Amino acid sequence: MQILDSGYGNYGASVTKKSLAGWLHAGGSSREDIEDNVSVLRQRTRDLYMGVPLANGAVKTMRTNIVGRGLRLKSTIDAETLGISPEERRNLEKKIEKEWSIWAESNDCDMSRIDNFYELQQLAFMNWLISGDCLAVLPVKPRINQPYDLRVQLIEADRLCSPDNCDTIDNKIVGGVEVDKSGEVIAYHIANHHPLSYAYNDISWQRVEAYGQKTGRRNVLHMMNRERIGQRRGVPFLAPVIESLKQLGRYTDAELVAAVVSGMFTIFIEKADASAEDAIGSMLPEEVQVDTEDESTIELAPGAVIDLNEGEKAHDTNPGRPNANFGGFVEAICQQIGAALEIPYELLVKRFNSSYTASKGALEEAWKMFNMYRDWLSTDFCQPVYEEWLTEAVAKGRIKAPGFFTDPAIRKAYCGAKWNGPAKGMLDPVKEVTAAEKRVSNGFSTRSDEAMQMTGSNFYNNVEQLKHEEKELKEVKKIANGTTNKQNTPAEPADNAGNEPAAGQQNAGQSLRGDNK
Repeated sequence: MQILDSGYGNYGASVTKKSLAGWLHAGGSSREDIEDNVSVLRQRTRDLYMGVPLANGAVKTMRTNIVGRGLRLKSTIDAETLGISPEERRNLEKKIEKEWSIWAESNDCDMSRIDNFYELQQLAFMNWLISGDCLAVLPVKPRINQPYDLRVQLIEADRLCSPDNCDTIDNKIVGGVEVDKSGEVIAYHIANHHPLSYAYNDISWQRVEAYGQKTGRRNVLHMMNRERIGQRRGVPFLAPVIESLKQLGRYTDAELVAAVVSGMFTIFIEKADASAEDAIGSMLPEEVQVDTEDESTIELAPGAVIDLNEGEKAHDTNPGRPNANFGGFVEAICQQIGAALEIPYELLVKRFNSSYTASKGALEEAWKMFNMYRDWLSTDFCQPVYEEWLTEAVAKGRIKAPGFFTDPAIRKAYCGAKWNGPAKGMLDPVKEVTAAEKRVSNGFSTRSDEAMQMTGSNFYNNVEQLKHEEKELKEVKKIANGTTNKQNTPAEPADNAGNEPAAGQQNAGQSLRGDNK
């Protein structure tokens, strides 16, 4: 008796349908599906980034719209928890932001002393996308003329690997990440240099605890997105579209070469006898030839004349390029790639030729994804670094924060912060500003949020700058009005001799005429 399939067995799980019978599949844990393949995914993603324009553009589009010039700190202290007035809160926030700029805007914050904190954000995020994850450790190193000793050291994903490149059978150490029996990450195994580097001979690993045993301080920041429960290593951003991007790159290269060859008008000369004389113009300059040593190849160049041997005939070599269907096919593939990456086609190829509504909808959808990635970056990287810096600032007395080290709730109140990145582009500024005004007037948003979203600026800084500008403008107008009044004042009448009246003469004359009345 044949057992009939039911439910999904009749559809997606069917093994009898011809359309699904040849579907080879296998499943495993996150280790088999991800960690065992992440090294290959990482190398192929880097190759695509360095050689395929669309892959390079997708990664840079993410970097530019999510990080831009860097996520800027806006301190948001919880005044209610701390029991301070709004004025005291604002003054303390200004003090914190000024102290933060001393450290963040200097390359002293970088362990390698190359980038400032905002450039480190860009570098960390790029590595996060391309490699799947990125590490940062927070060592302490004093430097001259820098009041803060905290440093940020970024570590490439390849250096996080199991000792001797062998994961343990019991899954305790996988991909260089060590967990305890409960599954908590307790340590990271970091190689002293890149495992594939030719510059070093010996390689060793250092075990770095995730948190300090005495202080609970975070020693390692691991930036990654998890797709599976139990996953320990991140997947590169381009992983789902690696094959599509590679094939599209090959197709684009082939079409480009064919178009170049088609653009070279070449003449073939057929001879009746085996003449040893070269055809007129058959010699190509060496700088034009691709390979001067290989005599078996036929060199093509614009306006080349190719001499044929006796009995040889030339056939039509026109490849029919450029291909009229090239643009439509590439556009269709790019739309699929954009859907997988959550980047709208218009933004992926930087082509906005649709209607305002369509372009606006695409931008809004992209911005949902950008905000999500921005929150991830600020949560996994910016905020932990900021809290470590603020701890040092309070410990050194540069920031007054009573109760910071004694009460976790008070500490959290002091550490409140927003990380503002590049603003969303405006397709129609008039409509956008009008909508922002209505949101603020109806209480749906605040001026601070609108300033951050529309221009990426700080509302309170804008107010201070506007005060200064208005003051300067009033002084300029006052000077201008004074000059205008002087120019518009009527000239004094001259006396009979053509001379200007002396001081008091006009008034005296007027008073005499008045007396005569």
